[in-house]
Amino acid sequence: MIRLALILICLCSLAQAQPSLRGGTALRWEIDAPWFGGWSGIEVTDQGAKMTVISDRGQLVEATLIRENGKLKGVAVRSSQRLGRAAGGRLRKKASDAEGLAIAQNGKAFVSFEHRHRIMATDLASGRTKARIALPFQNTLGDNAGIEALAIAQDGTLFAVAEQARADGGPFPLYAYANGKWRLSARIPQRGPFVPVGADFDSLGRLWLLERATTPLGFRSRIRLFVIDPRAAREDVIMTTIPARYDNLEGISVWEDARGQRHVTMISDDNFMRILRTQIVEYTVRE
Repeated sequence: MIRLALILICLCSLAQAQPSLRGGTALRWEIDAPWFGGWSGIEVTDQGAKMTVISDRGQLVEATLIRENGKLKGVAVRSSQRLGRAAGGRLRKKASDAEGLAIAQNGKAFVSFEHRHRIMATDLASGRTKARIALPFQNTLGDNAGIEALAIAQDGTLFAVAEQARADGGPFPLYAYANGKWRLSARIPQRGPFVPVGADFDSLGRLWLLERATTPLGFRSRIRLFVIDPRAAREDVIMTTIPARYDNLEGISVWEDARGQRHVTMISDDNFMRILRTQIVEYTVRE
């Protein structure tokens, strides 16, 4: 169990170099289908060859990522289905607003939902959701400000951060779920207008947090990296974009290719609006 009972702070005096991102590419993903759009959660697996995404209308898609010399060139959908109830039948209306996706190393998957706030274990083969994980902090979440950032650590602990920002500028609670119990594991400092919308752990146990800010000129995105260690907590800002550099990035996945090179892949939520795009944005991590 990772022990996180601390407030995360930036320890600028640490000698460890800060990772950086390079070679950003953005691919526009388009499919003429009524279910396409609203992508909020993403996991990239199979050393960058496979993508699993979920939408805020309860769609679950698995796809092959087509690459040339490692660069993303296209997407080929393998399967597309609606998320469903354990007993059968589709999730309906607000119950289908899937926002966060986390897939463990053993393939077990979890999806967080907004409006009707909950986290569900999910069978990726059938799309059925089951084993509801209740949220004891549910009464602190707004209708449209639920658990968007969902990640699972290597030891199987599930971590959740709500999009809800405190009016007084207080920190975002980082909750951990293990052995059937929730606990407040850390408090992530609120810095500026950004709110958490996606999260993932890398193979070093570092937490990558994707955040979004909305401005009159367009969306801004930020990635903060947290080294979670009671003896040496660390916070680094890895990326901050100008308005409209990308669209509404909401999902993030950190993965390694066959050579062990680490990459970050993000996906945008077009909210089913013509003025927005579905983008898949990728960077290579330089340590």
